[in-house]
Amino acid sequence: QVAEFGGGSVQAGGSLRLSCLLAGFSSNGLCMGWFRQAPGKEREEVAKISGHGQIDYMDGVRGRFTISRDDAHNTLYLQMNSLNVDDTAVYYCVADWDRVCPMVFDFWGQGTQVTVSS
Repeated sequence: QVAEFGGGSVQAGGSLRLSCLLAGFSSNGLCMGWFRQAPGKEREEVAKISGHGQIDYMDGVRGRFTISRDDAHNTLYLQMNSLNVDDTAVYYCVADWDRVCPMVFDFWGQGTQVTVSS
């Protein structure tokens, strides 16, 4: 089971940190990441971290968002700074058994809403 925490509402320029807890299995060695989907838009892969620690960000968040993991606590984080209205979306935590991140992930959380107001 994958569960996200930390969504909410913030003004533009503010920060939020999302957390994702994996329950029932260890996150050690798994590829994990974050997707988001805004109303009327396609789902986007925001950031991912492989089981080897390789990190990738989508162009629109690089330099503002930071993905990190704490395998001792089966937790994934997404620190989001300098938020803007275009970051408004439902954010989903994902995980996959493969160390190398796949195109399609095995596990998805239910999502947490992030709303940025101007």
